[in-house]
Amino acid sequence: MDNGKENDQLPITYYQLSMIKILHLADIHMGSGFSHGRINPDTGLNTRLEDFVKTLSHCIDQALTQGVDLVIFGGDAFPDATPPPYVQEAFAGQFRRLVDAQIPTVLLVGNHDQHSQGQGGASLCIYRTLGVPGIVVGDTLTTHRIQTRNGFVQVITLPWLTRSTLMTRQETEGLSLSEVHQLLIERLQVVLEAEIRRLDPNIPTILLGHLMADNASLGAERFLAVGKGFLIPLSMLARPCFDYVALGHVHRHQNLNKSNNPPVVYPGSIERVDFSEEKEDKGYVMVELERGSAKWEFCPLPVRIFHTIEVDVSKAEDPQAAIVKAIAKYNIEDAVIRLIYKLRSEQLDLIDNAALHKLLTPAHTYTIQPELVSQLARPRVPELSASNSIDPIEALRTYLNNREDLKDIATSMLEAAHKLLAADEENWIEPSSVEENTNQINQIKLDNTEHQLRLL
Repeated sequence: MDNGKENDQLPITYYQLSMIKILHLADIHMGSGFSHGRINPDTGLNTRLEDFVKTLSHCIDQALTQGVDLVIFGGDAFPDATPPPYVQEAFAGQFRRLVDAQIPTVLLVGNHDQHSQGQGGASLCIYRTLGVPGIVVGDTLTTHRIQTRNGFVQVITLPWLTRSTLMTRQETEGLSLSEVHQLLIERLQVVLEAEIRRLDPNIPTILLGHLMADNASLGAERFLAVGKGFLIPLSMLARPCFDYVALGHVHRHQNLNKSNNPPVVYPGSIERVDFSEEKEDKGYVMVELERGSAKWEFCPLPVRIFHTIEVDVSKAEDPQAAIVKAIAKYNIEDAVIRLIYKLRSEQLDLIDNAALHKLLTPAHTYTIQPELVSQLARPRVPELSASNSIDPIEALRTYLNNREDLKDIATSMLEAAHKLLAADEENWIEPSSVEENTNQINQIKLDNTEHQLRLL
């Protein structure tokens, strides 16, 4: 098996034997979402870690049983570059199964896999340091020619890039944000073109990138994307020199190039990280690759259900009954539940909290968030327990929803907040640092929401 060697170390041409079968997955984030789980008394592990391991194991099972020739991972193995040893062990235990089966695997470095300073992918580079056979670590923009059981494939790895990767601070002095962005794209284009010129036209080619494409649909993630790097134009990716473009970073599955020439695919994350993803399907992509052709299929994964139960009982004569009725509409058994109900301050005594807790007991975990809508009392935003998170824009939106007197200017306030957050991108904080800061902000209790809004 000849994995990851430089182009000039290999013969000029390899001939493909037959169709190559590939499993493409991304954004595992193993070790995330512990606040939505509980400790399993039998194992001592958080049940959400067990969920992530189970889901990854399902992906590896499919690679083994369906005769996959190559596995490509689009980045973000963990929440950060230094996961706890037991989380690393859980991750490595699954990919070891591919090594034992002699299935070559490419592990791309994502933004979460890098140190906050952007210096390397510490959480994944250990596999190269140890010389794990069949494992290629993609922490630089380069081309790897990989031998599979059914022929060779060349994979251009494009890890998460920061500004300092492509330019110095002095080079951008005095430039506007748009000018910096344009310079970044131009620098990337030059490096990528150099790799493309070295490709063997007879070998199937994959571009494997952890990036934010300019037309990706982020859904609930769109506000969290602010300040986390630069957008890559689709025109740079959807090129005939690539047979399949495998992406990571965006957690919602989508194909950005409907013509499929080539497919430009985000498989999405394999598990729900939080409630922003509760309505998204999770899965991986199975690809049948030949030179000039790629047939692909999204394969959904059986993951734990997240439900937000939201009800306004402020005008109900019996608010308790209205809440109970709302809960009854959902199958809450073994799901992660977030109950949000709006009521007036004078209705507080009509709520039997003990009864609500008992009613939600069948859930895997749950939180209860009351919101006051009374005009006579100071409006409250939901309390944020350790099981929930919210980004600054959503905090502002929630606050405004509780302020009838601000309805007329709510839209303009949200627009102003978007612009302020976008302007923040001009700071020379590396993207991974911004992401870590955002994750910390997301864990602050909503009692501090108004303080966050003042910071906007």
